[in-house]
Amino acid sequence: MRISLNWLRELVDISISPEQLAETLTVAGFEVEDIEDRRTWADGVVLGKIAEIAPHPNADKLRVCQVDIGQSDRLNIVCGAPNAAADMIVAVATIGTYLPAIDLKLKKTKLRGVPSMGMICSLSELGLEKESPGIHNFDLDNPVLGSDVRPLIGLDDVILDVTATANRADGLSMVGIAREVAALTGGSLKIPDAAGVLIGDQDPAGGLEIDIMESQACPTYIGGAIANVKIAPSPDWLKRRLQAAGIRPINNVVDVTNYILLEWGQPLHAFDRDRLTNLTGSQNLTIGVRFAKASESLKTLDGQTRQLQDQNLVITANDQPVALAGVMGGEDTEVHEGTTNLILEAAVFSPVAIRRSARVQGIRTESSTRYERGINQAELALACRRAILLISELAGGTATVQKSASGATQMRMTQEVSLSLDRLNAILGPLKRGEDTEVESYLQPPEVESILTALGCGTSRQEGESVVWTVTVPPYRQRDLEREIDLIEEVARLYGYDRFSDTLPTQSVPGYLPPEEAAKRDLRSAFRAAGLTELMHYSLVKQQGDNQVVIANPLFVEYSALRTEMLSGLIDAFVFNLENGNGPLNGLEIGRIFRRDGEVYQEEDAIAGVIGGDPSQGRWVNSGKDNPMSWFEAKGVLESVWERLSLSVEYRQESDVKMLHPGRTATLWLNGDRLGIFGQLHPQIQREKELPEAVYLFEFRLPVLTAAITAKDYLKRPFQSYSTFPASDRDLAFFVADSVSVADLQKTMIKNGGKILESVDLFDEYRGKNVPENQRSLAFRLVYRVGDRTLTDEDIEPLQQKIRDALVKEFQVSLRS
Repeated sequence: MRISLNWLRELVDISISPEQLAETLTVAGFEVEDIEDRRTWADGVVLGKIAEIAPHPNADKLRVCQVDIGQSDRLNIVCGAPNAAADMIVAVATIGTYLPAIDLKLKKTKLRGVPSMGMICSLSELGLEKESPGIHNFDLDNPVLGSDVRPLIGLDDVILDVTATANRADGLSMVGIAREVAALTGGSLKIPDAAGVLIGDQDPAGGLEIDIMESQACPTYIGGAIANVKIAPSPDWLKRRLQAAGIRPINNVVDVTNYILLEWGQPLHAFDRDRLTNLTGSQNLTIGVRFAKASESLKTLDGQTRQLQDQNLVITANDQPVALAGVMGGEDTEVHEGTTNLILEAAVFSPVAIRRSARVQGIRTESSTRYERGINQAELALACRRAILLISELAGGTATVQKSASGATQMRMTQEVSLSLDRLNAILGPLKRGEDTEVESYLQPPEVESILTALGCGTSRQEGESVVWTVTVPPYRQRDLEREIDLIEEVARLYGYDRFSDTLPTQSVPGYLPPEEAAKRDLRSAFRAAGLTELMHYSLVKQQGDNQVVIANPLFVEYSALRTEMLSGLIDAFVFNLENGNGPLNGLEIGRIFRRDGEVYQEEDAIAGVIGGDPSQGRWVNSGKDNPMSWFEAKGVLESVWERLSLSVEYRQESDVKMLHPGRTATLWLNGDRLGIFGQLHPQIQREKELPEAVYLFEFRLPVLTAAITAKDYLKRPFQSYSTFPASDRDLAFFVADSVSVADLQKTMIKNGGKILESVDLFDEYRGKNVPENQRSLAFRLVYRVGDRTLTDEDIEPLQQKIRDALVKEFQVSLRS
């Protein structure tokens, strides 16, 4: 919010410089992003009068002016403004003046041969307007020629651009900032009042009623009728204050509502009453508050016709929408030059309702910004009376009647919070009382009470073993000061964070990673070592399935639900890389997936990846031919990960995963738990996405992996020394049914091979000629070794025969060797 220092000085006594004030506010939590010193814009510009004017002898569009600035000699100034005329009171930039708005320093010069001793300025040249049609004429009864022109046009001011945090809604008003400055500096407050405002009890123009249909969204609504107003431009003082705050002046009535918005942080809206009656066809008006219907539309003040949704809170006149509540008024009922009768709205709306309504329509206004953070309900009526007072003074209106209605949810006007001195000092610690003070000193009760009183809080002290206060929070801070810790924060903020001693922990504890986080890092390292690049995607996706968790207020349709799996995002990433000429992508992602089963919501961490394409594409070794990765090569990437992590993972055939090839998909199992899936991309999806022939995907449950890596048995694996004796290997070949998995065969061999069987590896598979139907020929290499001697045939053959017998008995294999 842009804060005018001149305006602020009317509300609170300030004796410090703008720079000191900016530093004080920033340290207290109100960051001052910029200091705009307007005094430099017209330093050296004085008030003058054009005494005489004559055409320029050598230029048709220039004229020579004799300007009186209160000195004995008049200034000869060449001026090109089309509106320059004798007897005009103007702003004159004298020799040596620098005008930063146009980056010009005035010096003696000649224009077409005629000397010019200064410059007659327009408002744009002084930085007050973007464009000006000509020089500015001051309408003054007794002008003091030669006096500083800055106080007359508001350039004796300094503007502070202050950012209020989300919890400080009171920081979006001049009164709120004034209260903060008073608490920080000890200055006395001068809050404006609206005493003497008279409001009639009869409505001569017809009946006016208020009907709140959504009491949760609108706790309080005040509607007042003002008759016989005269729309005109606002006085200069009001225009300058709005312009300093970045708001464009419109007319006296609209400017008053904006002025109250800045002064109190209370949005107001003025309706043209005659337009309301024409729209509804009735002199009796019922102003209502309800949510919009899907079929309704409204043309707002920005000229756009908006299709309303059921999340839009609207103001209605006889049930016809006339404004987006708390956001923007309607064009059909706006105040215009011919307006004579008003309906003035002042209301409290729910922050949640206004935030949703504004977001649905893609609008953010000064009004909605304040409602979204919460306004001060206790001073709603005061702000409304203040607006009526100003409208009466500036537009001549008379308040004929005022009606109000309150919903079911009313904000408490008083809120009490308990504060313990021991708790406060335990959190804030000792103070810096002085360099020579050896005894630690803490905040004392009078200091705490002084700070709380400066904040506008009431205090009631209870003495006992410890000092405890019952603190009454002012209404304008009730959304912020709700707990004891909030009060402690305020005491520290106003006392000064730098005035507390710096303390370090008495005993340091070395940091460490939780086992689950260490396991995740090991997993990342293992997959990166296997050649996979880590990826990251949004958890938000487009709504497609019934079991998705749907977002209530999505930003975009594409981000309207939470993902139930991670493979789709990886496929899109693979396509994106190919389209951008980056080649095949071997990627890994660790993230979270979400599911909904009826009313039960579930979420789980997962690790997924994509492997595909020709890893040697573009290299000379293949003579430019593609060499797609096979299923076994892709599986080998995973096997290298399991080997690095010392995990024993089992593969089982799977055919029910829609995104994967039904004949080239497996489920993975670890320690009896289902780990996840791995397989080749379904050919139909491959054709649709125009992907390479072989792309492989996997998705694993991260908790199963981390549980295996963090298990006690895994962490305490004993070391086994390497054997210095040679190994003995035997080959075993047989026919076996296609339905029997290699994993089951290996389990049986390992089980019957005893302790001297070191490894079992499949090295050949064959289907075709001389192989029985529905069977395949498999050949395994079994390696035997011990650490204390070289094995003999007598050691190995009994075990080899035992393995043969077990295979025949369990799987009915036909032995070939």
